[in-house]
Amino acid sequence: MHPLHIWAERLDSHWFESATQNLVFYGQPIVEVRTGEVVAYEALVRARLGQELIGAGPLLKAAVAHDQLRAFDALARTTAIRQLYGKLESSQSLFINFSPGVIYNPDICLQTTFQACREVGADFSRLVFEITEGEDFPDLQLLRSILERYRREGARVALDDLGSGRTSLSYLAELKPDIVKLDRALIQGLEHSTPAFRLVRSLVEYAHDLGIQVVAEGIEEPEELAAVRETGVDLVQGYYLGRPAELLSGLSLKATDWWSAQV
Repeated sequence: MHPLHIWAERLDSHWFESATQNLVFYGQPIVEVRTGEVVAYEALVRARLGQELIGAGPLLKAAVAHDQLRAFDALARTTAIRQLYGKLESSQSLFINFSPGVIYNPDICLQTTFQACREVGADFSRLVFEITEGEDFPDLQLLRSILERYRREGARVALDDLGSGRTSLSYLAELKPDIVKLDRALIQGLEHSTPAFRLVRSLVEYAHDLGIQVVAEGIEEPEELAAVRETGVDLVQGYYLGRPAELLSGLSLKATDWWSAQV
């Protein structure tokens, strides 16, 4: 029996079925910190209902209320690939979120994702499958099998929120993802003089020792960009660099000016 609040959320999200038929993906640029080159985009889900644009948070909440999280997660992955891969430049990659908790058998659950990749002629080496934030990890053995299944196709894998407590250093050492993203809370207000600076630099060094690239996300100010560059991160992401957009418009003008000033 569903708890009362689930029924209430289901009624409040009566729009969910229509939303799943009107998914639209926005891309947010991911930038190489040394050069300012946009090397990838993260696919971020939205749903367009009339004049309203529904974000990822309400969509995921509604999927849970309607007991459709597994189906929604698979639909989102395939739609992201179909909508955005063809918009990339040949040198760019696509980050695609997934929820490991809904994948009970990667050989079965990921077939539709791989089929969508083949339909658009995707080069799997240009795909990065990223565990979504806020998702509790399944057991380590299952999680490893999911990541290995993506890698067997030639794709890369990423873990999110390093430093949040959920993505621990033990996961980093055990799974050795290709890429890890630092938790936004570590980046907010970061400057060379702030206490978090040494922690971020240590996390970056540890990841690099394991052969893992590091993304600093949540960059909203030029001071934060300057600080994370000093810590040695490889890639950066955030509103200062470019907001999510349906048209992949590249680096923001203010960020372009920032990199020009570094030369």
